[in-house]
Amino acid sequence: ASLGRVKVLLAETGDHRAANLERCDAAAIEPLIPASRQTHHPPLAERVAAEPVPPATPTPVEAVAHRLRTRAGRALYAKRNATVETVFGIIKHVLGFRQFLLRGLQAVQGEWTLVCLGWNLKRLFALNP
Repeated sequence: ASLGRVKVLLAETGDHRAANLERCDAAAIEPLIPASRQTHHPPLAERVAAEPVPPATPTPVEAVAHRLRTRAGRALYAKRNATVETVFGIIKHVLGFRQFLLRGLQAVQGEWTLVCLGWNLKRLFALNP
């Protein structure tokens, strides 16, 4: 079974480079990669403002910036706050896991298994009444 063709790419700020945006454009993929950190809760005036007017002949960078200012673009980008992003954020910030201490694929897989075990135990403890 085929998964289909990629139509939209949601990525983090660190991946915002003109070269990446041009590659997406060449592959007919709509990139949503912000140039700077996006706020989770924009001000009310920004949320109720009219849709921005698209630039006449935008560069790939300008096109992405415009898409991220539209309601549809913000709604799509907000999907990054879904389950997986939250888990990685908690693993990094709450559990303090920022880098692997061991080297080699087997050792790193074992270390990641322990990190996931810690996450799962934390969740079980939090969900247990």
